[in-house]
Amino acid sequence: MWLKLMQTIDTREWLLTNGLGCFASGTVADVRTRTYHGWFFAATNPPLGRKLLLSHLEASLELPEKAIALGTNIWGSGQIEPTGYQYLQSFENEPVPKWLWGEDDWHLTRQLIMPYGWHQVEGENNTDAQRLLIQYRYEGQESAILRLRILIGDRDFHHQQQGSLKLQFSQLLDQQYVCFQSINSGQFGTPWHLRWTQGEYQADPVWYWNYGLPEESKRGVGDREDLYSPGFLTVHLQPGDTVVLEAQVGLPNSHHQSLTQESFAQAVVTEQERLIHTFNQEENHEAAKSSIWYQLLKAGDQFIVYRPSIGGPTVIAGYHWFNDWGRDTLIALPGLALVTKRFDIAKGLLRTFGRYCQHGLIPNAFPDLGGEPFYNSIDAALWWIETLGLYLEATQDWQFLAEQFPTVQKIHKAFVGGTRYHIHVDAIDGLVTWDAPSVALTWMDAVINGTPITPRRGKPVEINALWYSALCWLSQWAERLSHRDGDNSSRFANQAQRYSQQAERVKASLQKFWNPQLGYLYDLIQLDDRRDAQIRPNAVLALSLHHCAFSQHQGRQVLDLATTDLLTPYGLRSLSPKDAEYVGIYEGSPLKRDRAYHQGTVWSWLIGPYIRAWQRFYPETPLPFDWQPMLDHFQHSAGLGSISEIFDGDPPHTARGAIAQAWSVAEVIRHIR
Repeated sequence: MWLKLMQTIDTREWLLTNGLGCFASGTVADVRTRTYHGWFFAATNPPLGRKLLLSHLEASLELPEKAIALGTNIWGSGQIEPTGYQYLQSFENEPVPKWLWGEDDWHLTRQLIMPYGWHQVEGENNTDAQRLLIQYRYEGQESAILRLRILIGDRDFHHQQQGSLKLQFSQLLDQQYVCFQSINSGQFGTPWHLRWTQGEYQADPVWYWNYGLPEESKRGVGDREDLYSPGFLTVHLQPGDTVVLEAQVGLPNSHHQSLTQESFAQAVVTEQERLIHTFNQEENHEAAKSSIWYQLLKAGDQFIVYRPSIGGPTVIAGYHWFNDWGRDTLIALPGLALVTKRFDIAKGLLRTFGRYCQHGLIPNAFPDLGGEPFYNSIDAALWWIETLGLYLEATQDWQFLAEQFPTVQKIHKAFVGGTRYHIHVDAIDGLVTWDAPSVALTWMDAVINGTPITPRRGKPVEINALWYSALCWLSQWAERLSHRDGDNSSRFANQAQRYSQQAERVKASLQKFWNPQLGYLYDLIQLDDRRDAQIRPNAVLALSLHHCAFSQHQGRQVLDLATTDLLTPYGLRSLSPKDAEYVGIYEGSPLKRDRAYHQGTVWSWLIGPYIRAWQRFYPETPLPFDWQPMLDHFQHSAGLGSISEIFDGDPPHTARGAIAQAWSVAEVIRHIR
């Protein structure tokens, strides 16, 4: 219904975050196409509990001889009305999103910024630091009137809002601000307020029904929304005038800074200085801000957030819809925090995960306040050891090793002796196996109605490569600790020898994965000892770890086949196109998309393991990968200034999934230089 209309509109997306899980997002054309588009999604339980409070301001400009509607809305009827995108002359995403509408005799710019909030709330569960600043600037030959109709909601960020008699909004007006709070079936929502530097507010409550959300139509989910407008702001502007507005969680109080014409510019400068300082770019400030390296660092920073329930940092896996996950965080950590020398962030993440280790497993999802972590991952614990090793190599922080080594030993003991999901080490060959129907514990974790799409029960190749690398780390660390701890030196020395012997045994057993007919690694040794010969990127993962058990001859053969069958300009396919189960396009209903998720879809984060493996086995041969398509995507496509989660396996490899994915950005940061 909307497809032909959408072809004339620039629906590339922008994103703002604030270090607490709060975000704002929309399109270049300023039209909402997703449930996740809105200017103020507050994290009511940082970094989660995200709720849409302010959808947008519908702007119109009244000149002496005409009135111009600058908004663009898609309606459920199939109409686009008004068509303000036709007046849009330019859009810039740096340093903050900026739109310019205009004609020969007038121009109106709008900018948005979400001030960083982490430093204001560390140690507290305080949502008041979540705010959005909006600035309009008018240039023209005559005075004008800017009318801003406020469109609001109070709903979970995954679901559309439906107007009803049960859902009402209260508003309390004072000079230069208005406070809002929803009341839904007797339950009070999140209080917040909007204030402004100039203008007159008039209450004029009305529902706007049946917005259409075409991106949700493509995804086969709900695609209609109703928004509530409590009123509008009227601002009289002379040429050169600006008006600044601020949306903020909570009620106004005396501690809030006064809102002035300079507030927006100050917020932009503060954020730029924070980023420059964070990434140690002070020496050449202006040059740094314009470099693609700086833009990548800025993109990576958007995923690092503070979580009060654990009292430390965590990583949002992707925007718009993902939370913070263990596996994703640990894989992303080297790019986000080690390459960037944010060692305090890395240490905080590792310490937090170690603190939540139970039954030898690391959480795959953190708890909310009072909740229990989720331990539905076989590899998060092994990635924790691998990432701890990379941190220690980068920092030489051996005191931290001594602190965390008991957790390392706990993981080892649990894997050897057995833990949840029947995870255990096979006594015959020393390899890690698992057996739990209806769950998917590896990164290929799509499940439909209790049935994994890529069932990998048994001995997955990358899990056992991680296990081998973990044993090598344990042997190294025990040996080091034997020289530090006089009272326990002999005990550590004996442990180092046992770990080394176990690693050698696993190294020999990993040859079970070698498929000489294909010159590739079996993806899985099943519970009945059958081999799965599908060509998947897990073989490349197995070659990319700090400690690798495979020979140069084997590694080169694996990489040759992976280059032919899996490598694309945006990462590696999750399955060879030659496979009968290959699905080349990721689209349609949730069930259809889940079936394609790991059956050929390209995952951009896998370019990192591919590069590491290539550098190991082909150190003198140029990398057969051109960065330019990925960088063009980063700068000009899909989610502007970030890297998408996935791409179609089939050319032209259309970007799909989340518009900004932590491990996608992290692996580019890790290797682009």
